[in-house]
Amino acid sequence: MNSPGYSRLRRFFLAAALLLVCQPAFAEKRVALVLGNSAYQNAARLTNPVNDGATIAATLKAAGFEVVDSRHDLPAAETRRALRDFADRARDSDIAVVYYAGHGLEVDGTNYLIPVDAKLERDTDVFDEALSLDRVLVAIEPAKRLRLVILDACRDNPFSRNMKRTVASRAIGQGLAKIEPTSPNMLIAYSAKAGSTAADGDGKNSPFTMALAKHLTTPGLDVRRAFGFIRDDVLKNTSNRQEPFVYGSLGGEDVPLVPAKPVAAPAPVPNPQAEARRDYELALQIGNKDALNAFLVQYPEGFYASLARIQLAKFAAEEARVAATEKARLAEQERARLAAEGAQKTQQVKAEADAKAAEQARIAAEKAKQVAQEQAAEAERNRAATEKTAGTPPAAEKAQADKGTNLASLNAGPASADLTKSVQTELRRVGCLTATADGDWNAASQRSMALFNRYARTKFDVKLASLDALDAIKLKSSRVCPLVCEHGFKADGDRCSKIACAEGSFLNDDNECEKRRANKPAARRDDTERPLRAAPRPEASAAKPRSSSGQVVCDSVGCRPVASGCHIEFRTTAQGGPYEGGGGNVQICR
Repeated sequence: MNSPGYSRLRRFFLAAALLLVCQPAFAEKRVALVLGNSAYQNAARLTNPVNDGATIAATLKAAGFEVVDSRHDLPAAETRRALRDFADRARDSDIAVVYYAGHGLEVDGTNYLIPVDAKLERDTDVFDEALSLDRVLVAIEPAKRLRLVILDACRDNPFSRNMKRTVASRAIGQGLAKIEPTSPNMLIAYSAKAGSTAADGDGKNSPFTMALAKHLTTPGLDVRRAFGFIRDDVLKNTSNRQEPFVYGSLGGEDVPLVPAKPVAAPAPVPNPQAEARRDYELALQIGNKDALNAFLVQYPEGFYASLARIQLAKFAAEEARVAATEKARLAEQERARLAAEGAQKTQQVKAEADAKAAEQARIAAEKAKQVAQEQAAEAERNRAATEKTAGTPPAAEKAQADKGTNLASLNAGPASADLTKSVQTELRRVGCLTATADGDWNAASQRSMALFNRYARTKFDVKLASLDALDAIKLKSSRVCPLVCEHGFKADGDRCSKIACAEGSFLNDDNECEKRRANKPAARRDDTERPLRAAPRPEASAAKPRSSSGQVVCDSVGCRPVASGCHIEFRTTAQGGPYEGGGGNVQICR
């Protein structure tokens, strides 16, 4: 029994038994049907669906799917036949996936996929010429573990604009309608959430399909988390105009489309302190009271229990601040209402006192929150220093900690880059950041955090993006930082619009339209002050010859000799005579 031959035989049977035990984990049957419709016969051709279908088919084949049936530009009859054949393949599968790119339509709350030969001249034609989404769900029904339908079909639909309504009350919606799957283990992913449209894309593929190819088949990544990353990419690449959405639910275990690659690691030595640290960090990442209370139930004493209580105090201080802020707002509204309605003086005095007390309580709650935040931050700094002194856990312990994380039981908090991007996105929403949310906490991001502190009266550290700052920014429902526009532009909601002045006006240095002044002729001193001389009458000149008397006459113009045959008199306008504009010395010639 102890011979070398027997030992070899025993090792052989042990290895065979291990292979049999491990076989089900790698024996999942995965099948997929990929449909892409671009060449519509009765509508404008779509650019990307055929390209999108080819990209997804190649991605699923590379991921190890046993069957990937890829079709494009199918008429209605061939589409029905393809679904029927795929239902047979999915009958004994574990994971079944249907991907469709093309036009889709919603009529009276029911979603339809539109084949390339559909005309849809009337709303009732959809029942004969299109395929309902329910037909697709029937095709994947036999799959055991996951039934996944992906629709890149929320494009702006020309059929819905042109078709005639046979019943005036029949609703034809924009995009696809919301759906709630009735079967378990089923997910339905839209490229844009119900009631909205999706972009076809400017490149070879649509934004939704590019994100699918990037994240959907990541080994070991739960399909729900994969669609979360897909959503983030599409929002970023469409400037928040398109938001993918997933309907349906799965069970408690992670369900990846591609199994995680096995990693051989030595069995770690159990370490209670390391387990407490791991669970505390997970609770801290989740970032809510329920997670911390659950941690305290499992670890009621010890170093990490004290840290958890400090974090809970911070949450309690924030809740008190929110409640005090709301109370102060309501008290101020009541005071303003009584003042506007002209209530009795005693009521107004009481309301003013209540508003003042509520505001003082709000300020006190704000200070208490700042103290609690500083205490929590100081505790975390002390923890980091303590753990650094004690040494980091070995690689095997880290691997076991990562392995113990289950998406179904924990909602992991954002990683560093994801947290930074989330804070930047919120700062953009409240008008404090104009740069893109790229996950890089640079000088522009620090300035935007400083602006938020200034206008929101907070004191967050501008050198880093924190969960506390993210929570505080999310509480702001409207713009916090004022919109600043260049000269020649004015604030118009959340954007700057060019100022257009009316004809005859110009934009002054104060950024206001000002009316142009008309140019008035300048009055000359000579014209207003020089006396007018009457021309001598011919008969007088002829009767009396002029004689030189040697006298001179002076006025505002100057002095000049008296003409021959004339004499000097002081005349006013009231007396008549040749002098206009007051009085003075004039020559009188007879």
